[in-house]
Amino acid sequence: MRSVSFFLSIVVLLGACNNHKNQEEDNGKNRPNIVWIVAEDQSPEWFPMYGNTIIDLPHLQSLAEDGVVFDNAVAPVPVCAPARSSLITGMYPTTLGTHNMRTHTPWRKVNEPLLDSLPSYSPVVPEGVRMFTEYLRKEGYYTCNGPKEDYNFEKTDAAWDESSKDRHYRKRDKDQPFFAVFNYSVCHESQIWSRGKDSLFVKPSEVSVPPYFPDNDTIRHDLAVNYSNLKRLDDQLGKVLDDLKEDGLYENSIIFFYADHGGPFPRHKRALYDTGVKVPLVVKFPENEYAGTRDERLISFIDYAPTVLSLAGIEPPKLMQGTAQFGAFEAEKKPEYTYHTSDRFDERYDRLRAVRSPDYKYIKSFNTNISHAMPLSYREQMPMMRELRRLNAKGELNEQQSFWLSATKPAEELYDLNEDPFELNNLAEDPDYQQVLTTYRQLLMDWMEDTNDLGRVDERSLMERWLVKGEQPRLDPLQLEVTDLGIELIEPKADATIVYKQPQDSVWMVYSNPLPAEMSFTAKAERIGYTDSELLKYEGD
Repeated sequence: MRSVSFFLSIVVLLGACNNHKNQEEDNGKNRPNIVWIVAEDQSPEWFPMYGNTIIDLPHLQSLAEDGVVFDNAVAPVPVCAPARSSLITGMYPTTLGTHNMRTHTPWRKVNEPLLDSLPSYSPVVPEGVRMFTEYLRKEGYYTCNGPKEDYNFEKTDAAWDESSKDRHYRKRDKDQPFFAVFNYSVCHESQIWSRGKDSLFVKPSEVSVPPYFPDNDTIRHDLAVNYSNLKRLDDQLGKVLDDLKEDGLYENSIIFFYADHGGPFPRHKRALYDTGVKVPLVVKFPENEYAGTRDERLISFIDYAPTVLSLAGIEPPKLMQGTAQFGAFEAEKKPEYTYHTSDRFDERYDRLRAVRSPDYKYIKSFNTNISHAMPLSYREQMPMMRELRRLNAKGELNEQQSFWLSATKPAEELYDLNEDPFELNNLAEDPDYQQVLTTYRQLLMDWMEDTNDLGRVDERSLMERWLVKGEQPRLDPLQLEVTDLGIELIEPKADATIVYKQPQDSVWMVYSNPLPAEMSFTAKAERIGYTDSELLKYEGD
């Protein structure tokens, strides 16, 4: 009997190896390599491909010439951690429970000391939600990311082959397709004050000052620092493009360049105006298809996950709220509107919602008795922010410049984006726009209902709903069953992911088929918002 079992296990092992080899060969030939190059805290208007001539960014300009420039790319939230939760799942942060900035802080147990020691926690996301890179790994992709994660929940081990500052697609197996994320923080908000005394690559006198800012030396200097940081960004990301070209991979790779939300300045980051939610996006397709063109379609971060899966030939899960914009599973109907949210930022609570089309933006405030310009200790470090406060207190700002700093804000705002791209003329009370106001108001209310907007629930109440005695719930232990096919692993919670590794492995593999009976391995179950199950250790025959 043992000889029959041994024979069966050898057949299973050889079959698994052959299937894996065939899959690798198929993937290497047919699956595209996909790269995300991510800039932190940047708006489109500072880049040459969007018409700005103040600074030369040769690597990005070259990428734009080889790719497609998108004019209506947006983030659902104008701050990083909630926005990144949508990128990695294809879901709205308000549906996930990741809408507050921030919830999960792995580097400290107390998240916000100024909010009665609000602890770090991972929201328990709706059933079936996964980090989308897990699906890529199941299909043979090598996935790597770094150095930033910041998903507003604890990442799962199924997501990445490597996530660190040392990540690189060159670590993959020969001919293995890859998905690689290169994130750059040199242009982050904090770098405005951190690099305030560094060399400038543009003269402050040469920068253009938008009408919602006063024109003085402090404002111009901070704007010049940002342009200089973009030069540093271009130098850094150019190394990735050079690597791809050196390896003969550039022409046939799909490369996304985008920012994780709008610019680093006041009224940009954390604001639902286009300065906060509109982002640069360039996509270079294989063999530079569509090179040098522009695309007006609406594309939001919730679309990136299903689009990448579709480009890789993988059908996106139906629960994803985003739309596959390209690839084998491209949706025929594209979005007509995008939706945007604003909730807690660091130590301050607020709640705003917005709906946007290429023509109009409608913003609803649920807390009108506080300012758009909430006093956040982090942002107050910026010279520009302090200067705006000083000038506003002295009454030296005009109406357009002082509106964002007003002590209160209107319940509704409506902007004509074609006539008023800076969103300075609120049309909510204009008689000529009441039909538009009614339409967009209803669109927003319907979306909030359809997507189960959790922003209506107090954060502490959500934590009580998700956590067990203040701790993340834990997954039940795995069950093991020996069958003719090998070792089957079963997790009682149906939407949990099972991962395993052999003694010589440093990376967890995603379990999808029975394992050979003679293989020794360690396995566990994981799910976003849950503590992993206890380890199951199996010693093979």
